[in-house]
Amino acid sequence: MMTRRSTGKTRVARALWYAKKGVAELRPAPLPRPQPGEALVRTLFSGISRGTERLVFNGAVGQSEWERMRGPNQEGAFSFPVKYGYCATGVVEEGPSELVGRTVFCLHPHQDYFNMPAAALVPVPDGVPARRATLTANMETALNALWDGGAGPGDRIVVVGAGVVGLLVTSLAARLPGAEVTAVDVDESRRLVVESLGGRFARAEQAPQDADVVFHASATAAGLNTAIRCAGLEGTIVEMSWYGDKPVAAELGGAFHSRRLKLVSSQVGQVATSRRPRWDYSRRVETAVRLLAVPALDQLVAEEIAFEDAPRELPRILGPGASGLAPVIRYG
Repeated sequence: MMTRRSTGKTRVARALWYAKKGVAELRPAPLPRPQPGEALVRTLFSGISRGTERLVFNGAVGQSEWERMRGPNQEGAFSFPVKYGYCATGVVEEGPSELVGRTVFCLHPHQDYFNMPAAALVPVPDGVPARRATLTANMETALNALWDGGAGPGDRIVVVGAGVVGLLVTSLAARLPGAEVTAVDVDESRRLVVESLGGRFARAEQAPQDADVVFHASATAAGLNTAIRCAGLEGTIVEMSWYGDKPVAAELGGAFHSRRLKLVSSQVGQVATSRRPRWDYSRRVETAVRLLAVPALDQLVAEEIAFEDAPRELPRILGPGASGLAPVIRYG
């Protein structure tokens, strides 16, 4: 087993790389001493984004998206080999005195120790455990989508797809005063999670109609078409799924035009248009981590694997048809 060691002024950490289609491996990551303004972070957990990282792991990121899909601290390049990931939490071991000993979130790939500019680290509030804080990037996605959809108090809101992102949208929407929030999924086991977050659960055949805003997060054509059917007159469907290089058949016939529906995309790479004049990325991510101070959200972090076991476990976790909520890698 490869261990972290010191070679003079340079330490050697370990990082997870997607080496080729269906293959992950741990590789050494030379780690110099942090420079002024930087911090050394010892990773506690890193979240696996099952949807996005499945596409990366399987080489299904279309070439047209290779540059736009680059992670903030990615190494290598698509399609392979690439060091990818963006949901790390850890403890600052060296750096600015106000951060040393603090738990922080960072958009960093899976790696046991790393250096980062202190300004890129988001302190995690005391009421948010490090394991739950791995959901921060997904909460940013959910928050941005809520802005893109323009959902408000009293609205009838439907979320199609009760995966991690869909459940986070459900959690946020259910906090709107008077909102009626229904999460739609084919997996009956999600019912209790949905209800614990303040929403109602429905199967696709029971999905409510006449919704003011519908969020689609199932990454399937069937889910998208269910979302279209749920929207009321001049309602908005917010498409949150990313399909990689896979074409999607959307049912835009029937009453789509006569009901004057709006189908809009939502993507976390840009702050939502309605907030962009006043919000930057720092304000959004700091808000996202605060919004995780809801103990029921611990249910979304469903499985832990040890960092050393990740190359063996990832083919199962990211394989075709693999289901479940957010897996995390545990370090130390």
